[in-house]
Amino acid sequence: MPAPLFLLPLLAQVGPFAAPAPAPLEIPKKKTAVVSKSAAAAPNPVARRLGECLDLAQSNPADAAIVARGWREGTKGSARVPAGHCLGLALSNQADWAGAEAAFLEAQLDTSATDRADRARLGTMAANAALAAGAADRALGLLDTAQGEAKAAADSRLSAEIAIDRARALVALKRDGEAAAALAEARTAAPDNAAAWLLSATLQRRQSKLGEAQAMIEKAAALAPLDPDIGLEAGVIAVLGGRDAAARRSWRSVIAAASGSDQARTAQQYLDQLGPDTAPSTR
Repeated sequence: MPAPLFLLPLLAQVGPFAAPAPAPLEIPKKKTAVVSKSAAAAPNPVARRLGECLDLAQSNPADAAIVARGWREGTKGSARVPAGHCLGLALSNQADWAGAEAAFLEAQLDTSATDRADRARLGTMAANAALAAGAADRALGLLDTAQGEAKAAADSRLSAEIAIDRARALVALKRDGEAAAALAEARTAAPDNAAAWLLSATLQRRQSKLGEAQAMIEKAAALAPLDPDIGLEAGVIAVLGGRDAAARRSWRSVIAAASGSDQARTAQQYLDQLGPDTAPSTR
């Protein structure tokens, strides 16, 4: 069962609740869909072409890679950037992590030195590919550079996203203290980023700091009350704190809100492990 993309590799359960097996990291498809939809609707011909290429990268990544390579070869300089972006995504969707990393880095080199935010985004994509390939050290170096670009661009939301990715790389390197600092930076840069609070709760819970984990998961739930990943984590924190009834409520809410999803299946597995509710009825 694939684990939620943005939880990897922090989603390592403790106690009797076994973690799902880590799935390959991908460029988050939700973000890509947003870019693709807006680009396809734009009047700019290049933006439209990028939107079409990104759509194809989702439905047929092998064909998208061919299209993107042809597009890239027919352009020069910064005009090559959108083609490289699409190529990197198409290769990511084929789990060709080395090829994706190279494509994103080449696109970054083609980007104007003044386009700091774009350089940061492409560097982050390359880092995600490196992390997926198991090269956490290299990913961290790329993310450190990308963070510098994002801060130079004064883009706090992008800085927060990069800080979250840095935390994931640091956890992979077993540097949990630095990961916690990176997540604190993300929460400061973007206090309304629910993922930052969720991952912070997960990391605190993995360190058996259940009080801190509870406070952080409550903040995440306030920001994104219907997020099934938050509901799953809230249940795990509750059950480890001996609050079985609260855990059941969290996991049942996941099943109700995201029926048929991987998260709902995991929630049901957790409920099955917890066993029947033997608490006396209050009716």
